[in-house]
Amino acid sequence: MKKNAITFLLATLLVTAGAIATGIARSTEVEVSAPPAIGATLEDFRLPDGEGKEHSLNSLKGKNGSVLIFVATKCPVSNAYNERMEKLALEYKARGINVIGINSNVAESAAAVKAHAAQNNLTFAILKDPANKVADRLGATVTPEVYFLDGNNKLLYRGRIDNAKDATRVNSSELRDAIEATLAGKPVTKTTANAFGCTIKRA
Repeated sequence: MKKNAITFLLATLLVTAGAIATGIARSTEVEVSAPPAIGATLEDFRLPDGEGKEHSLNSLKGKNGSVLIFVATKCPVSNAYNERMEKLALEYKARGINVIGINSNVAESAAAVKAHAAQNNLTFAILKDPANKVADRLGATVTPEVYFLDGNNKLLYRGRIDNAKDATRVNSSELRDAIEATLAGKPVTKTTANAFGCTIKRA
């Protein structure tokens, strides 16, 4: 009888310890904020590049706006968009819209971000987001995920670049549509589209 009581007590202690541990794990999970509303103005922020030099959003944006793209070095979906992102950056820079990459993955160092950009011929600015503060502020969850801002940092579109990882299967380019409408002085008709890709690995 005494042996059974001790066994029951040990089992109870193990269950309680497990519950406490689970509670601690859940309490430390990062909750991602909801993205800013379309039409909201984003506050300026500062982040370092791959060499540690800090840049502000306002110093990098174009006169007609900017495209923030959350990117990764190892994500196959983000990497599938490397050529498209570079083409987008070159095409629209001449029209006053600058592309700015942001890497918020905790396991990808600034040096890795710099090397990845060089290896993939990415010429647009790519910033490192320590402790994923900007990703948290914008509610970014995957790579690639984009935020298109006008020249005053007002959010006009957020979500995916287009509708397919495979460039040959793209038949809907929501980001380009938003940019073209804005440059033509027209309202953006589709302001959001669900982004897809690899989850941002947060600190």
